[in-house]
Amino acid sequence: MTVGRGVTKRPGMTDASNSLLQASRSAVLPTYARADVTIVRGEGCRVWDDESRSYLDFGGGIAVVGLGHRHPAVTEAAHAQLDRLWHASNLYWTEPMLRLAGLLSERIGGAQAFFCNSGAEANEAALKVARKATGRSRIVALEGGFHGRTLGALSATGQPAKWEGFGPLLPGVSFARPNDVESLEAAVSPGGELAAIIVEPVLGEGGVLPLEEGFARAAAEIAREVGALLLVDEVQSGLGRTGTFFAYEQLGIEPDLVTLAKGLANGLPIGALLAREGVAGAIGPGDHGSTFGGNPVACAAACAVVEAIDEALLENVAARGDQLAHGLVELPGVREVRGRGLLLAALLDRDAGGVVDECRAHGLLVLTAGTDVLRLLPPLVITEAEADEALAILSEVLR
Repeated sequence: MTVGRGVTKRPGMTDASNSLLQASRSAVLPTYARADVTIVRGEGCRVWDDESRSYLDFGGGIAVVGLGHRHPAVTEAAHAQLDRLWHASNLYWTEPMLRLAGLLSERIGGAQAFFCNSGAEANEAALKVARKATGRSRIVALEGGFHGRTLGALSATGQPAKWEGFGPLLPGVSFARPNDVESLEAAVSPGGELAAIIVEPVLGEGGVLPLEEGFARAAAEIAREVGALLLVDEVQSGLGRTGTFFAYEQLGIEPDLVTLAKGLANGLPIGALLAREGVAGAIGPGDHGSTFGGNPVACAAACAVVEAIDEALLENVAARGDQLAHGLVELPGVREVRGRGLLLAALLDRDAGGVVDECRAHGLLVLTAGTDVLRLLPPLVITEAEADEALAILSEVLR
C-alpha cells in the first residue's frame, strides 16, 4: 500500500515509522539531485523500488555493480568473511587483503597495492606517491577529466564548474586537451618540476571520450622523457568494463601508477592504488594510511570479482558493447555513439536529463555525462535479450 510519494507502507510498518522515513529525506545533506525513487532490492541486471516497480539497471550503480546485483560468488565470499572477521586494522595483516594484493599484482604484471575506500582516495594516494617518488610537485591532467571530489583529486579534475566555492585548489596543476599532443606538450613545458601526467583511458564524467592510442603513447613518452610518472585512473574504465581487465591495455602503454575503485568489490566500498616496482619503493611506514583500507569483507568480495573477470566475461562485454553501439546509432535523435565495451555514450539532439527521466518512467535506468550525453554503464553480465530490451525502451523514449 502506498502511503506517500516514494514511500510504500510495508506489512508491519506503522504510520509513525513511515512518517519518520519521509522526514528523514530532509536529514540527508543534498549533495546529489536524487530521483524520487527508493531502491530496495537488486538481482542480476535489475533493481526494484519500494513500490515493487522493476527497472533494468543500465547505470550499474555508476559503473560499480559490474557483475550484477547479488552476484552469487561475491555474495558468498562477503558472507563467509562476515562470519570470520570484519576488521583488524592495518597494524596487522589479513588474509583477504594479502590475497587481493596478489591477484591485482598478477593482473598488472607486478605491482604493490595500497587499499582505501573510494576512487577519490585512490587518486589522492597516487598524487602523494607521485610527489614523493619524484621529489616534484607539478601535475598535468586533462580538460574534462574527473578524478574525485576530495581536494587533491578535485584540483586535478578538469571541470571548472566543480571547483566553484572550494578554492584555492592545489597549486601547480595544468590541463591539456584530450587527444591533442601539442596541447599536452604545452601543458608539460617546462617539465623539470613535473611529477605526473594523470589520464583516464576513457573520460567517463567528461562525456565518455576515449583516448586515442597515439595520444596515450605520447603521454607515456613525454612523462618518461621529463622524468615524471604516468598515472592512469581506471576507476570507471577498469575491471573489464571496456573489454580488457585494464582499459589501458588497449592503448599500448604501461603506466607507473594505476587507480581502481567502483566495480572492484561489486558494490562494497573499496579503492586501490597499484604502484609498479621503482615507484612503490618511495613509500614507507607513516607516509600514508587509511583506517578502513583493506577491510577484510570488502577485500574478500573484491577477490571474487577479480577471479570472475575471465575471458568469457570479457567476450560478453565486447559482444554486448558492439550490440548496443550498433543499436544506439540507429535511434532517432542520436548524433554520435562513442566509448569502449560497456562504457558507452550517445550524443543526443536534446537534453539528456529529460531522456533519463523518461527512461526511468519506462523501467530503464541510464545516466548522463554532460547536458546532451546519455551514458550507459550496464553490468558486464547483461544478456543479448536485456540489451535489446534497453534499446527498445530507448527507441520508444527518443522517437
